[in-house]
Amino acid sequence: MKRRQSSAVFAQRVLEGVDDAGVPERVVIWIERKQGAVWAVGRSVNPQHRRSEEPPADDFIFEGYELEDALECANATLDDDARVSAQDGRAASVDPFAREELLKPLERWFFGH
Repeated sequence: MKRRQSSAVFAQRVLEGVDDAGVPERVVIWIERKQGAVWAVGRSVNPQHRRSEEPPADDFIFEGYELEDALECANATLDDDARVSAQDGRAASVDPFAREELLKPLERWFFGH
């Protein structure tokens, strides 16, 4: 997902899998910071086929003020999707989201560097 003016995507993971019909699909899970100091976790299936890069509201699975809550939600979602991909024979190694990976972009975003 690309950065939008009203928010900043700080981290994302991409999983390659297959849908119920066996057609390849891409699942993107990301953490972003929205205006008003809100953390958001999004999940999108095949965003490359959409007309707009702006995710619809139903792509967001979490919005809240606590970074730890966002990390917990993002990692749980990532684990679930990775498990499904492995069951479909597409085991992929993806690193979990980490607090440290979000703090540096947060500092740059907050201080305008």
